[in-house]
Amino acid sequence: MRCLIVSGQSGSGKSVALHTLEDAGYYCIDNLPVELLPNLIEKLSSRPIQSKIAVGVDSRSSDENGMKALPKILQSLRDDGITVEVLFLQTDLDTLVRRFNETRRRHPLTTEDIPLVQAINLERQLLEPISMSADVFIDTTNSNLHQLRQRIHERLIDEESEGMSMLFQSFGYKHGTPLDTDFAFDIRCLPNPHWEVSLRPLTGRDQPIVKFLEEHASVEEMYQSIADFLTRFVPHFEAENRAYLTISIGCTGGRHRSVYMSERLAEMFRETERPVSVRHRELN
Repeated sequence: MRCLIVSGQSGSGKSVALHTLEDAGYYCIDNLPVELLPNLIEKLSSRPIQSKIAVGVDSRSSDENGMKALPKILQSLRDDGITVEVLFLQTDLDTLVRRFNETRRRHPLTTEDIPLVQAINLERQLLEPISMSADVFIDTTNSNLHQLRQRIHERLIDEESEGMSMLFQSFGYKHGTPLDTDFAFDIRCLPNPHWEVSLRPLTGRDQPIVKFLEEHASVEEMYQSIADFLTRFVPHFEAENRAYLTISIGCTGGRHRSVYMSERLAEMFRETERPVSVRHRELN
């Protein structure tokens, strides 16, 4: 049985994630008290048809003590042979405030004495034990519901196979650093095609950009350095039974250098027969 815990702050997209998983054949339950998770697994384990379940856990699910107990509960389930993974959705403060104001929904922790911003920060603290236990982070700050569905498929549904799944994502530092990453590499020191007027409208997937970058020795040196680092340390993460690894490559705008480097590194690791996907944040 595969059990996927879906968590994150209110307004980060948990309902969208659960609906996407349900459409993919998962048996989904939302807002389950943490302490009932072992009982649920025991009940569903006797039903062969329920081989994949997704459980929504958030600030409504348990008190602070229940949240703190979650890591031990997860480890106990894993010791019993259950494949348990935790997906945590995260969004920055300003975006959450805007979403609640636009939808006029009430945050579950707001009261007459607790305004929205305080409730969001309180919930972030409450969910910290879950976020610390997460296998996959997805930053939904810049994602609409269609993009979030696509990312759920890329990270959790399309990659349901043996081996650690690797995601290479490009981004632009001027749009903010991604929250959902294990490693971030800054390649803003490399020659920038943006300053070539004829190249500016293109992306790192286009051959003229590839040609421009490959003419510079520093680009090859950077590629080899990152590739060597990952080649050396990825097996260590696999040895720890990690299911997912996210590598983020950043340049200034996220359209040229980081796209090129992410595509090239992904191509290299596909040759190792690992599940590999690519996401270009600024191109989306």
